[in-house]
Amino acid sequence: MALKKSDLYSSLWKSCDELRGGMDASQYKDYILTLLFVKYVSDKAKANSKSLTRVPQGGSFDDMLKARGNKEIGDKFNKIIAKLADANGLRNVIDLADFNDPEKLGKGQEMVDRLTKLVSIFEGLDFRGSRAEGDDLLGDAYEYLMRHFATESGKSKGQFYTPAEVSRILAKVVGINKTTRADQTVYDPTCGSGSLLLKVADEAPRGITIYGQEKDNATWALSKMNMWLHGNEDAEIEKGDTITSPQFTKGAELRTFDFAVANPPFSVKSWNSGLDKDYGRFEYGMPPEKNGDYAFLLHVLKSLKSTGKAAVILPHGVLFRGHAEADIRRNLLKRGFIKGIIGLPPNLFYGTGIPACIVVLDKENAAGRTGVFMIDASKGFMKDGPKNRLRAQDIHKIVDTFNKQIEIDRYSRMVPLKEIADAKNGFNLNIPRYIDSSEPEDIQDLHAHLHGGIPDRDLDALDEYWKAFPSLRSTLFTENRPGYSDLVIDIADVQQAVLESPKFKKFAAKVDDIVDEWFAAHRTRLANINEDTKPAELIGEISEDLLTRFKSVPLLDEYDVYEQLMSYWNETTMHDDVFMIMNDGWLGAAKPRKTIEDKERKLSEAPDLIIGSGRNAAKYKMDLIPPSLMVSTYYYETQDQINELTAEVEAAAQAIEEYVEEHAVEDGVLAGAVDDDKITKALAATRLRVAKREKSDPDEIKALEHLIKLYDAEAAAKKAVKDLQAELDMTVLKEYGKLTEDDVKFLVLDEKWHATIKSRIAGEVTSLTYDLVARIQQLGKRYAQTVGALDSELAELDAKVAAHLAAMGVKP
Repeated sequence: MALKKSDLYSSLWKSCDELRGGMDASQYKDYILTLLFVKYVSDKAKANSKSLTRVPQGGSFDDMLKARGNKEIGDKFNKIIAKLADANGLRNVIDLADFNDPEKLGKGQEMVDRLTKLVSIFEGLDFRGSRAEGDDLLGDAYEYLMRHFATESGKSKGQFYTPAEVSRILAKVVGINKTTRADQTVYDPTCGSGSLLLKVADEAPRGITIYGQEKDNATWALSKMNMWLHGNEDAEIEKGDTITSPQFTKGAELRTFDFAVANPPFSVKSWNSGLDKDYGRFEYGMPPEKNGDYAFLLHVLKSLKSTGKAAVILPHGVLFRGHAEADIRRNLLKRGFIKGIIGLPPNLFYGTGIPACIVVLDKENAAGRTGVFMIDASKGFMKDGPKNRLRAQDIHKIVDTFNKQIEIDRYSRMVPLKEIADAKNGFNLNIPRYIDSSEPEDIQDLHAHLHGGIPDRDLDALDEYWKAFPSLRSTLFTENRPGYSDLVIDIADVQQAVLESPKFKKFAAKVDDIVDEWFAAHRTRLANINEDTKPAELIGEISEDLLTRFKSVPLLDEYDVYEQLMSYWNETTMHDDVFMIMNDGWLGAAKPRKTIEDKERKLSEAPDLIIGSGRNAAKYKMDLIPPSLMVSTYYYETQDQINELTAEVEAAAQAIEEYVEEHAVEDGVLAGAVDDDKITKALAATRLRVAKREKSDPDEIKALEHLIKLYDAEAAAKKAVKDLQAELDMTVLKEYGKLTEDDVKFLVLDEKWHATIKSRIAGEVTSLTYDLVARIQQLGKRYAQTVGALDSELAELDAKVAAHLAAMGVKP
């Protein structure tokens, strides 16, 4: 039975992290990703004898496994990797990490133990067959590791990785799509580990020809490995400094490409050190000596064909800095090369915390370009540990808005070149000059404070709600005087009035109906998930359809709805389910399994169901169908009984607490049974025996007997709960063995996926309603009393104070 993908990756990372010792993450990644490479190509060669990668005898992952525990394990690993490298022309690519380095991996037995454990971790990964390709287990594992290595490496060493979310935006806005031909080219002059180029390749299902250059030797090797891992063995990845030593040249000119993407290092101060040939890159101006941002942008521009397109990540300073950079910016704008600017949130990147932007270049029809399309996407993100991260909805909204050139208030607009070039702006591209993304000021109305009533202007601002819930405004408000209205119900009753409004109920029901219709349209495809399913295509298709269905629904943002589905998928719940079904089938994935206690992989699972107690207890995990889902579907009546008995336990405990609190006070009838401010059943029983033997106060004896009865009632209720729960647990466990494939599909598709997604989207409706309620209550409280009424109240209070002072003999 397959382990959940999320557990697989988390255990992989925890194990790797545990074994790295004092080594920096930026170095340790070279060892981990080399092992990942060897494991992957070895598995693929087993599954496909025609694999492009040749795995020679003595050069496979299995040979590494045979070396476990050997005192010369480090040297053996190096030799195995060298054989694999020689067989595939990968010398100085996959063999850069020295597995026999005692300074990094420990000396003697420490190295043996560390490498033995490390290679054992990867033994659990299986990249054979169509399942790995369809689910992209490798790609996800690589992405997971790279994100963690980049996070751990810190600002100075995390630049080898461009966050996948940002990479997807560049790939989608640069113009690569399903129509892109395999012979078209894409180039990244600062390709790092190659993750950005691979995201671009994902957007071209027919293929695309890849070129890249990377300055750092270890990162260049990583990029080469990455290309092989993802089936792009033919990609040309060269080594060297792109500015001073570009590798893709044609005589005295740079080679040109159809597309280019780049995430160059920000504001490099020594960019021109050793520069002796400019290849015509600086015809529009020479970048300042101590800032290389425009050097990279101009290099990308020169590397484009006459119809070429590019997307480059740069710091915001390139949009507004003056002097030499201002001259370059002016020249590029005048020639129409800059198609668009996308402002991103701060703290997205691993090399820096400053906000960045995407500059989109397009040479095609540049001469006729009359404006620059700008997006301020700086506010759309989520917190993810020490970094910010773009959500699925943020990515989709940016891409849709840019590619369709949609103007959205406070988010995007097409800015005419005339406006950019006028005296006020002077070719400054700072986004806030053209898009005011701040929230409108909440203006206080002095006339309303003086004379009462809520300004209609504030109510008109809620027009989206009134369109979604027709007649609700007239239900809640009545005219006070021209331009002002009164709230006709008490402020405390606003929420109930909105939620019980027939129009709100109709709207909520409509949303539910859309979700039901959407799920019904895709249920058959979901029910046919098998080992050949491609999860990325599956979620892509159904999520796009969901978003499309909600575009015409008023008030509700279709991207918020889309995010509910995508977060359910990306939080691994639904993704994990699909992964397990692909690997084990519907029935296999639904079978209970014993919990894993794996010290080697640092994996300890919390059980979903425990049968028995003590050492003989059997602990089970139900990954696909949790016991709670079985109970809520088939045994809800028994669960109701358990809930009732649990309530009896709580009532019995409360009765004990109240009785003790009443009679265990000083001089109370139970004071003699108190020990350390407590009276347990054992203490009460002991005291009762003593009291009867000594013929103590009859009231005390009676109170102790009553208290023991209360304890007995609590114990009986607890036992009833325990027995019934144990009976239910055993029944549920047996029920798993009776499930048919149709039963499993019903539980997973309808009771789990459909129900959860529907509930999440319904929560969006409720959340919007709470926003409306909060605003109405705020306005109601703000203008509830006029200044005149407050003056009258103040005068009354002054009179009362004066009267009290007079009664006390104090003269004003």
